[in-house]
Amino acid sequence: MAVDHWTERFPGLAGLEPERCRQLEEASRILRLPQGSRIFGPGQSPGSYLLLLDGDIRVSQTSEGGREIVLYRVSAGESCALTTVCLLGDDDYQAEAIAETDIEAVAIPRSTFDDVIARSPVFRRFVFAAFSHRVTDLFKLIDEVAFQRMDVRLAAKLVELAGASDTLVLTHQQLAAELGTAREVVSRQLHEFQRRGWVTSARGSMTIDNRAALQTLAGGV
Repeated sequence: MAVDHWTERFPGLAGLEPERCRQLEEASRILRLPQGSRIFGPGQSPGSYLLLLDGDIRVSQTSEGGREIVLYRVSAGESCALTTVCLLGDDDYQAEAIAETDIEAVAIPRSTFDDVIARSPVFRRFVFAAFSHRVTDLFKLIDEVAFQRMDVRLAAKLVELAGASDTLVLTHQQLAAELGTAREVVSRQLHEFQRRGWVTSARGSMTIDNRAALQTLAGGV
């Protein structure tokens, strides 16, 4: 499928009015960035509305004390909720976005975004549906950080990040950022998991030895 017709890759834009479709595709540009690229950072103002065609982006926030928390990830077929907020509220970014893989994205200029969202009910629903979904995820994150036990959260995160594999390539610091806590807290809890025979931790990686035990602690995720 040609990138000229990128709107066809997003099911939510299936009913987009032909005139608005042409407007979006003619005004937008395709971005291709390598893994590790900084998409945006605190204090920057968004100039475009981004829709990800391929790859993964990590959006995180760092406190004044240097503690990082991963807010969410953007995958192919999704938009960035923080960019939506900043565009609609005419505000600057308060977080950072990093390409976790090589990425390909559509950049819709701010002026085009403003015009199309005002003119097209289909595009408006598409933007706000994606935003609503992400806000729900953020409320879940707040609930986890504020109210759930760290051992439960860690068990769930290990299962989530491992996917179908039993090996995770990440440091204790990276895992702490995923959970919004200190590295020492994660290391202490991983040591307990290792004592129980649930995981084996090495420098820069860890192996899940008892997935069932982690899933039970996490509540059957």
